[in-house]
Amino acid sequence: MPKVYLLLGGNLGNRTLYLQQARESINHRVGIIAQSSKVYETAAWGKTDQPTFLNQVLEVETILSPEEALQSINAIEQELGRVRLEHWGARVIDIDILFYDDLVQQTQRLTIPHPQLHLRRFTLMPLTEIAPNLVHPVLGKSTTVLLENCPDELEVKVYEKAAE
Repeated sequence: MPKVYLLLGGNLGNRTLYLQQARESINHRVGIIAQSSKVYETAAWGKTDQPTFLNQVLEVETILSPEEALQSINAIEQELGRVRLEHWGARVIDIDILFYDDLVQQTQRLTIPHPQLHLRRFTLMPLTEIAPNLVHPVLGKSTTVLLENCPDELEVKVYEKAAE
């Protein structure tokens, strides 16, 4: 069964609740969650004048094609209240496909692997936690090596608050 790695993130509202609701929906509609990282908190990347984000990476076993997975993910985001107003803007939830097995694909709607994952510490830290030896099919480096060489200097720390 194919493995898809997903990055969940959000910085508006009850961030932990939105992550929980996203995980539950993913487990029901995309596939079985085989592994999940800790939740991490980081400053906004790209557009920095906004609240801090919570992020988590999931490994999901799915029977869906990449396009079907994307369609389900977009529906989950919309149902949880995601509104796309600006690129890299604040949001209640964002779900990105990082990897889908070792597939390399680029379409108008979907690029796999995620084209910027190797540049983002907030993605690589939780990904490396659950898949340290996973090799990027284009760059030919493990997530551990990618994290060691990541140019992003934003602080990423384990999120330990029980509730918001």
